[in-house]
Amino acid sequence: MEGTPLVVSLGDPAGVGPELIAAAWAARAEHDLPPFVVAGGAEILSAAARSRGLAVPVREVIGAAEALDHFDHALPVLAGADGDYTPGQPSRDGAQLALASLEEAARLVVDGEAAALVTAPIAKARLAEVGFEHPGQTEFVAAACGYDPGDAVMMLAGPHLRAVPLTVHLALAEVPARLTAEMIERKARIVAMALARDFGLPAARLAVAGLNPHAGEEGRMGDEEARIITPAIAHLRAEGLDVTGPHPADALFTPRARETYDAALCMYHDQALIPLKALDFDEGVNVTLGLPVIRTSPDHGTAFAIAGTGQAHPGAMIAAIRMAGDCVLRRLGLYDD
Repeated sequence: MEGTPLVVSLGDPAGVGPELIAAAWAARAEHDLPPFVVAGGAEILSAAARSRGLAVPVREVIGAAEALDHFDHALPVLAGADGDYTPGQPSRDGAQLALASLEEAARLVVDGEAAALVTAPIAKARLAEVGFEHPGQTEFVAAACGYDPGDAVMMLAGPHLRAVPLTVHLALAEVPARLTAEMIERKARIVAMALARDFGLPAARLAVAGLNPHAGEEGRMGDEEARIITPAIAHLRAEGLDVTGPHPADALFTPRARETYDAALCMYHDQALIPLKALDFDEGVNVTLGLPVIRTSPDHGTAFAIAGTGQAHPGAMIAAIRMAGDCVLRRLGLYDD
């Protein structure tokens, strides 16, 4: 990572992203954060810092590498797109700025000018109004890498839990039809490989949740476990992976159960995100697995209702930056486990 900073996208400028980026820079020494540069929004970041009473000098830079010269004494921001700071008042102009920042940040990491990408929260509906065609930032980053979105796996990670939703942004009623043994197996392999490469877990233990109450109760409450999930687990175990399940989801996230696995594979969005946010809301990180680049994000939204009030906690943004830096060091063989 020496010589190459991380890049952080601005997120929706009316949300909490800008102030949390500024707060993370202000806490850089306390949390030993790696150098990073923000993709645009210098004036917005300055105003957001002031809204929290933070003395954060902002320094515009021409290229990502220049950020290394200034990070110790100023928040480096790529010169270019900017706007007015209007916390809690999302707008079309703000959405266009958020998209421009995301596109530039993704370009930098794909081109190797940044070591990893950290994305601040966006409002997906707002971005859709200005031409954003992806379900979320995970799929956008996959497309920027030239990868099929199905090969980009979302993992939520915090101090107490790692959880992977195998289906993500779709209606709950659609989940059973989307589940296949092949999909479960493909994503489980991606998770196992990423945990080894980026998290120092060469023999990761994966626990697979059931879809139905009581993991189907031997078919009395649904047959997806017997028909889809159990055969997938058997195939994965035959390949040598440490995979167990299907486990009843209501017991999978207890303290005792969490000691038995390194990551939980969940059948749908809320099955993974509810326990993660209950346990690690202020330190939860969304990390994308399966791509050639490293991408993390704080696991919370734009929080328009509290933007600019100083109430937003910077812990998840700090954790996302720190995790991205740690993953870079592991890929370089420089992380001291």
